[in-house]
Amino acid sequence: MSTLLEVRDLSVRFGQTTAVDGISFDLEKGASLGIVGESGSGKSVTCRALMRLLPPAAKISGSALYDGADLLQMPLPQLNQIRGKRIAMIFQSPASHLDPLMRIGDQVAETLRKHTQMRGQEIRDEVLRLLDVVRIPDPARWARAYPHQLSGGMKQRAMIAGALACQPDLLLADEPTTALDATVQKSVLDLLAQLRREQNLSMIFVSHDLGAVARVCDDLLVMRRSKLMESGPVSRVIDAPQHDYTRKLIASHPDRLTLRPVAEASTGAPLIEGQGLRIRYGGRSLADLIAGREGGFVAVQNADLAVRPGETVGIVGESGSGKSTLARSLVGLVKPQRGTVCFDGTPADPTGKGRVAYLREVQLIYQHPYEALSPRMTVARAIAEPLRRHRLCPPREVKDKVADLMEQVGIPTKLADRYPGQLSGGECQRVAIARALAFDPKVLIADEVTSALDVTLQAQVMDLLLKLQKDRGLTMIFISHDLGVIRRLCNSVIVMRQGQIVESGPTGAVFDNPREAYTRQLIDAIPHLHAGAA
Repeated sequence: MSTLLEVRDLSVRFGQTTAVDGISFDLEKGASLGIVGESGSGKSVTCRALMRLLPPAAKISGSALYDGADLLQMPLPQLNQIRGKRIAMIFQSPASHLDPLMRIGDQVAETLRKHTQMRGQEIRDEVLRLLDVVRIPDPARWARAYPHQLSGGMKQRAMIAGALACQPDLLLADEPTTALDATVQKSVLDLLAQLRREQNLSMIFVSHDLGAVARVCDDLLVMRRSKLMESGPVSRVIDAPQHDYTRKLIASHPDRLTLRPVAEASTGAPLIEGQGLRIRYGGRSLADLIAGREGGFVAVQNADLAVRPGETVGIVGESGSGKSTLARSLVGLVKPQRGTVCFDGTPADPTGKGRVAYLREVQLIYQHPYEALSPRMTVARAIAEPLRRHRLCPPREVKDKVADLMEQVGIPTKLADRYPGQLSGGECQRVAIARALAFDPKVLIADEVTSALDVTLQAQVMDLLLKLQKDRGLTMIFISHDLGVIRRLCNSVIVMRQGQIVESGPTGAVFDNPREAYTRQLIDAIPHLHAGAA
């Protein structure tokens, strides 16, 4: 094979901050290169530097020879003839990079209009073909849809269709599967692997998920704090890592974490339970009234769950399965149309007069900590707020209580006066956990708290939750689409699909001998650290 891209001493600086520090690598034609590392390692900046998609303040040095021409030095008009046509990019968040006011078909067609001689019906036909290539069902229907009408996986497929429109030589994929369900992630990775084989496509795949990289890449670069730590064939780097940091990344992957011993199921009465919960969104339209239909959308249908003291129950399923809605009903954020929530053997009132007292016993940790915390409150103030508002301790004791909570969740005291925007994702998640613990609850409900974290931060948050459960005797409900995380944390698991509980039982039994085909599909989609899995 011949070399398609030759990068030498690539560096990127933002003022006094070095984001990429002198990295070098080669990419052969038809090969796939993975770049892994934690947030802030410089992996995404590396990709964007190659396309020169960084802010004007960025200072880029080094060289990136693409077919003999330096991408970093060529005039912008010449680069614009390459970007989108010969080198295409898939961005991390399709919701942020698709125009909400344009139909999907028109967005895929943009590249064809700019870089080809196609017009009119020829473009429309090619758009439908591309949507079919990326396995979007009924392309004619979804070409007319707007981004908000598509699922996360379909949005990502639409972005891939646009990137492949001109049959590029090189595809840059920047975290294309982050926060996607395991089954959707697997389908996107399988699609990229297939397209690479069929079109002899070269690819740079950026991710913090070693399992995803192992599935689609030949070679691997490991980055940390702007520097290249290690490089080599994927199989060698995973099976015989040379650098301590690489070993740490591998050890933090759910595939390599020590599984939690599955405890005997408690024989006592449930501490928190839902009985026959049915949750519907939306009202009845005039057409529904005329037709005698109920209307709206049933998100959860006749769900029963019972969690005993000291247990950790996992709720898993794809997006839209109803798992988060079920959890929110247990803390009163969603009112069931039918059914009862009980706490300690007594019907609870999480949406009525007893809400404040109930929430002192049952607390929810949200998926996105940046959205759950006020950007105008420092760490100390955010943790102190529930203590003061609900008078959980005398005013003179608030400062000491905040310090104690910060210590319990591992927040350094130096962060007390910082704002959420100055914290990492893992640090923000710890603040959210500390706020929840301020109530001294008996039940902690964690809604996708590790889904968007790097594997090392993910492992740290899981270890923290296990420690808190042991120290405080917490009962936990853990919602996730990541079965690897569920397997490590939970005693038992509930599997949801389309609003219904399709399977439940002890974690080991469900994972080792699933009864339902859907559960087997979820388990098969778990990314493992085996090179060439796709």
